Amino acid sequence: MKLKNLFFALVTLVCVTAVSVQAQENVEAVPAAQQDAPLVLTLEQALEIALSENPTVKIADKTIEAKKYAKRGTYAALWPDISASGAWQHNIQKPTFHIMGQTMKVGTMNNVNAGVTAAMPLINAQLWKSLKLSAMDVELAVEQARSSRIDMIEQVSKAFYQVLLAKDSYNVYKRVYDNAVENHKIVEKRYAIGQVSEYDFIRSQVTVSNAEPNVFGAENSIVLALWQLKALLGVDLDMNVDCAGSLADYEVDMTSQINMDGTLAENSAMRQLDIQERMLEQALKLKRAANLPSLAASINYQFTAMDESFALAHYRWNPSSTAALSLSIPIFSGGKRRADINQAKIDLSNIQLQRENTERQLRTAIMSYYSNMQTNLKQYHASSQNIATAKRGYDISVKRYEVGGGTLVDVDNSQLAYTQAELSRSTSIYEYLINKVSMEKIMGNTLNKLR
Repeated sequence: MKLKNLFFALVTLVCVTAVSVQAQENVEAVPAAQQDAPLVLTLEQALEIALSENPTVKIADKTIEAKKYAKRGTYAALWPDISASGAWQHNIQKPTFHIMGQTMKVGTMNNVNAGVTAAMPLINAQLWKSLKLSAMDVELAVEQARSSRIDMIEQVSKAFYQVLLAKDSYNVYKRVYDNAVENHKIVEKRYAIGQVSEYDFIRSQVTVSNAEPNVFGAENSIVLALWQLKALLGVDLDMNVDCAGSLADYEVDMTSQINMDGTLAENSAMRQLDIQERMLEQALKLKRAANLPSLAASINYQFTAMDESFALAHYRWNPSSTAALSLSIPIFSGGKRRADINQAKIDLSNIQLQRENTERQLRTAIMSYYSNMQTNLKQYHASSQNIATAKRGYDISVKRYEVGGGTLVDVDNSQLAYTQAELSRSTSIYEYLINKVSMEKIMGNTLNKLR
């Protein structure tokens, strides 16, 4: 019986092992490729993720929500402030009075009172001005959140283009390395049969060795650029992400017809300064309103009871009620109100000067970006025309060397010229896009393009 059980146990173990091995092979065969596949993002997709997942944008949205609650708290001052109160007092020893040689104790052992009080302002210029100031504070928070989104669009766009530049640079350096390896094979064959000198053989080896570090550096640049992009997107840094396309896809966006008719009406910095200026104007009115009288109304309804016992049901409750108007007229405060008004005037004057200076700096930056873009266009056209010529020269130098009509120095020089032309084109496209993004940020119209 024991042998039979052992036999069935062994058979079961073999079957389970076979199924597990097969399942593991299936898991390794299919999902491995899926897990290695990166999430390829376009620029628009990257911007959408950043605007929804980046902590900076979320903080800006939370700030708006907090300002709205603060605004509600300010408006609450217009409504009556109603409160209830109650008190119980037990006299451990009654008060004693001595009158005309006689001693008497007055009062009761228990005193109870409860009531409701309501108060609200009727005329209060300072309160009304503060309500407008609170509404402007919410408006400023909304604009600051918009500014955070515009900044995020600029940063993500630049990081995205940086990845594309790193990938293009890697492709160029990888091609240079591959060409160096192929040329070294040709030199090695010719050296083996004595057609080239040992100097050419060593030089080709050095060329391969010199090209290899550039490939490694370009690979590292891609990794670093992707880390920067993922940090801005707010995703896990270990997530496998890649950028779609190349810088060549944006050649159609490079045009000499650059829009310079835009104004600074949508610029976030200018809009914030406009709101702050209006807030300071309102703050000045608020300081002046401190010289005006204020009127408030209040109503009080109260019950009182006094008794020697603790039986509340037998207490005799005595109601009383009052209504009051309170008028406050400021007369003298040691010059504090006048000092506050003068300070508010200076603050308003400073923000106006700051606005003027900011506008001047922004217009200077726009002209700088415009000039840079014009230069980038010229560099792009020059390098684009030079690429075909440089590639043709490289191909000719390789063929000449293969037939013994040229030198390895000619091959290296033509390869260098070809590489510089390609890198110059990629760099000019990248710098054009970077300057364009910076100009659009100043114009403040980047969010409109996403809608």
